[in-house]
Amino acid sequence: MLSAKQFKLTKTKMLAYLDELERAGEIATTLYLPPGISQTEVDSYLRQIPAIAPVSAEVSKNIVTSQTGAVIFWGQTNRRLIVPPFPIKDKYVTTGYDIAPLRTLLMHDYRIGIVLVRLGSYAIGICEGETLILHKAGTGLIHSRHRQGGSSAARFQRRREDQTHHFLERVGGHIREIFEPYTKKLDYFVYGGAWTTIQQLQKQCDFLRQFDDRLLPPLLEIPDPRFTVLEKAVPQIWPSRVLEWRDN
Repeated sequence: MLSAKQFKLTKTKMLAYLDELERAGEIATTLYLPPGISQTEVDSYLRQIPAIAPVSAEVSKNIVTSQTGAVIFWGQTNRRLIVPPFPIKDKYVTTGYDIAPLRTLLMHDYRIGIVLVRLGSYAIGICEGETLILHKAGTGLIHSRHRQGGSSAARFQRRREDQTHHFLERVGGHIREIFEPYTKKLDYFVYGGAWTTIQQLQKQCDFLRQFDDRLLPPLLEIPDPRFTVLEKAVPQIWPSRVLEWRDN
């Protein structure tokens, strides 16, 4: 029986992990699958690896739900599924441990737009690889929710909504200022912060729609955005998620 262990690896550790795998030198199968393929097609590819059958449902679920696709390295002792930080482009199956396409993906210095926002604070920037090349951060006054009822609470709520609208309008202006010269030069785009605020910003800022086809999974475990938070968010884009199956 096989049991799974899941963990994340930074870019540097992931590259070392791949090098170790390549040195294993055993009979194996490598499978690259991009995001967005159907459950039926995934299962069809997995049937090309008979030894994966005992955990095929778990493997299939992780592939189908991944926003960036997945890579499977399945051998006699190494049984691994890797969800990379950036999308796999092509379907590819071969024998042995072929780490080259994944290594190339991880080594590329992508240009990425970043928008971190919570009500009352924002940080936006552009990174090349893991280096932040442009940034802007700021705050805005938004009162906390009113805890009592009555007409005063209704007035307070309208005031809060007005403050939120103006804050997001200002953030949208800064987004255009930073990103407009790079609209066709960004490889990917990532949001972080509070998901409800991100959704409000997306609705209010039409400029952001042009990046919808380049979105990476959001970074939601982000505290109140500021420059130091933005700096720390950049390396959070790069880790790969790894699942390993071992004999009990």
